[in-house]
Amino acid sequence: MKNIFLFILALGLTFNLFGQTDAIIMEIDGKPVTKSEFLQIYLKNNNDPKYDKETMDEYMELFRKFKLKVAEAEALGYDTVPRLKKELEGYRKQLATPYLTDSSMNQIMVKESYDRVSEEIRASHILLRLNPDVIPKDTLLAYNRLIKMRKEIMDGKDFEMVAKGKSGSEDPSVKDNGGDLGYFTAFQMVTPFEDAAYTTPIGEVSMPIRTKFGYHIIQVVDKRPARGTITAAHIMVTKGDNSGAEEEGSSASAKKKIDEIYMRLKNGEDFEGLAKQFSDDPSTNSKGGVLPTFGSGTTTRMVTNFEDAAFSIQEDGGICEPIQTQYGWHIIKRLNLLPLASFDKMKKELENRVSRDDRAKRTQDSFVKKLKQDYSYKAKSVRRVNYLKNVIDSTYFAGEFKADQVKKNKLLYKIDGQKIRQSEFAGFLAKTYRTQPQQSVETLVDNQYKEFEKSQILGYEESKLEMKYPAFKSLMQEYHDGILLYEVMSDKVWNKGMKDTTGLKTFFENNREDYMWGARYDAMVYECLNMDVAKQVSDMTKNDTITSKHVIDKINAESQLNLSVKTNKFEVDKTPFLTNANLKKGINPVYSFEEKYYVVKVENILPAGMKELNETRGAVTSDYQNYLEKEWLMEIEKKHPVIIYTEVLYNLNK
Repeated sequence: MKNIFLFILALGLTFNLFGQTDAIIMEIDGKPVTKSEFLQIYLKNNNDPKYDKETMDEYMELFRKFKLKVAEAEALGYDTVPRLKKELEGYRKQLATPYLTDSSMNQIMVKESYDRVSEEIRASHILLRLNPDVIPKDTLLAYNRLIKMRKEIMDGKDFEMVAKGKSGSEDPSVKDNGGDLGYFTAFQMVTPFEDAAYTTPIGEVSMPIRTKFGYHIIQVVDKRPARGTITAAHIMVTKGDNSGAEEEGSSASAKKKIDEIYMRLKNGEDFEGLAKQFSDDPSTNSKGGVLPTFGSGTTTRMVTNFEDAAFSIQEDGGICEPIQTQYGWHIIKRLNLLPLASFDKMKKELENRVSRDDRAKRTQDSFVKKLKQDYSYKAKSVRRVNYLKNVIDSTYFAGEFKADQVKKNKLLYKIDGQKIRQSEFAGFLAKTYRTQPQQSVETLVDNQYKEFEKSQILGYEESKLEMKYPAFKSLMQEYHDGILLYEVMSDKVWNKGMKDTTGLKTFFENNREDYMWGARYDAMVYECLNMDVAKQVSDMTKNDTITSKHVIDKINAESQLNLSVKTNKFEVDKTPFLTNANLKKGINPVYSFEEKYYVVKVENILPAGMKELNETRGAVTSDYQNYLEKEWLMEIEKKHPVIIYTEVLYNLNK
């Protein structure tokens, strides 16, 4: 979703239609905006609403600017650009999906999904791949091969041996895992595979099942209750130590470092403090290593051995021995373990997952049946469908069928007064030949007619959504305005601010005093574990023949925790450990800051001064874009007259 939608949502711009008797609070280009529309926006964003003049003026100003930008986009014809119309139609398809399903069937699927999320399955499988265009003969061959392998397993042959054997599984991972998929739960496999796994008893082997990958047989090895969710913290050490040395620390030094940290934890040192001091995970080290909650029913997943190690910790506050993942070495601390959330708490998330899953197709099929009843569906003779079986031959699968080959155009069915004829079905067949596997013409026509009828009926219902559901109409208006706003802002402000190098340079020259360096040290900073280390470093750095690499190699020979080195031009007022140090050029005396000890070699002291454009281009570009936006707003304010009815605005709560 484009960033502009976040802006719209922040303002709460979910437009609804209200009655014509609603008071008008604003007009733009003569188009009214109602009191109820503005009030809805305001209340959505304020749990404790205020109605004083200052607050009302503030909200109205945000709303006015938004409306002005959208009005200008429409005036410039952005709403007619094919690319943007196509983008909006794509969003419409997504937003329409929840309105085109059987809500009662959907709730059954949601409840079933929760039951499955509550249980984890360990299973192995054998896969025989099938291309989408496979002929029935090859489908039958694959099916019979799996039936034979299933019989061998049921007769006592080891599943892994069969999977790895000649003419066995065609899953590339079988050579490493013997077909073992480990533990999984709902939504982690394609739906037909999941259905078979959850309905096969432990120790049994399923009959062959078809998925988009081919045919599978599944042996269920174990079922266990979901482990729940866990909140944990970790200390991570990557292979590199970011020391600035020419060689960044091997796997061996990383292992040595994590082992040292582990021993310090075992000796009673604080996990949070060590995470802040030594963890290489930049997203968590400042928070003491705390990770997002993960486990059953969550969207956050960790790599398998990390999860297993975390869940193996027996109590809150416990830690595991160092483990290795592809990201490095970790020590994990369990903070809190919770059982799977209740159905009520997970319901919304499960509804969203079901709507994006293969399960949605089942609810659509049920929904189509209801629509047929609601819209008085009446089908004509089946012979009118069968007529096409005599028109189409095997050349269809090569794309040689044309809709005009169908000479008749009789009625196929009526729904809500709409008449659907043979020519429309012929057009559907002509467009969809690429997706069809080789099959008999009779099977093709029967299957495709079901899809055609379904797509037509759902399409008709979709065309009526704005009229039937005000909430859908409001949401579509939001997306419409959001797309236009993003595009016009990109053209008039954001992209222009980045591409207009001449204008950017002129803006910078006119505002140079806003872009200043504070005093800086061009320095090499040695961050030491304790005073003893700092004294050793200080003595070594006084010898000009000794490089920083030599210092690191010497000091960290026994422990990777002793020393780290940073080289930069540090802005004094923005670098806490330098702010009050009062350093001089050359090697400075050892000093401490927040339980760390510093030896600083200052190469040069750079006084405060103006920045050059290449030193602050990002900040200048942002400021230039803000300037362009203000200028543009002043321009479009003259083009689109706005009237605000303050007597309505200041009496919203009356």
